[in-house]
Amino acid sequence: MSTSPDGRAVPAALRPFVHQKTVVLTTFRRDGRPVPTAVSIAVDGDRAVFRSFEKAGKTRRVRRDPRVEVAPSTVRGEATGPALAGTARVLDAAGSRRAAQLLRRKHPLLHGVLVPLLHRVGRRRTGRTVHFELAPDR
Repeated sequence: MSTSPDGRAVPAALRPFVHQKTVVLTTFRRDGRPVPTAVSIAVDGDRAVFRSFEKAGKTRRVRRDPRVEVAPSTVRGEATGPALAGTARVLDAAGSRRAAQLLRRKHPLLHGVLVPLLHRVGRRRTGRTVHFELAPDR
């Protein structure tokens, strides 16, 4: 078992994502059609975290159906490796603070400055920032 940047053990399923900057997250519509979206990810032990807007389509889809797939990708969301099935859930306030810290540490400019600024500026239209935990299926 390898370790995450902060020294926590990482299971084999999440190892490809430890140093991966962007992944393609696939959520599912009511009719089962997949919807891929590129997101930034950070691995924290046996889980990974990502963020979105409260009113984003992926947020609504995950709240309705927590099944997701995640695959390494380019910044444009083109998969570069095999997909991993998992379950996503919205984090509480403490979990959100930890997720924001992890994303900020891994992506200092993007998630330390740009994304928080955009989320703050667009809050009226897009809603608050929501952090998610992704656990791989066993």
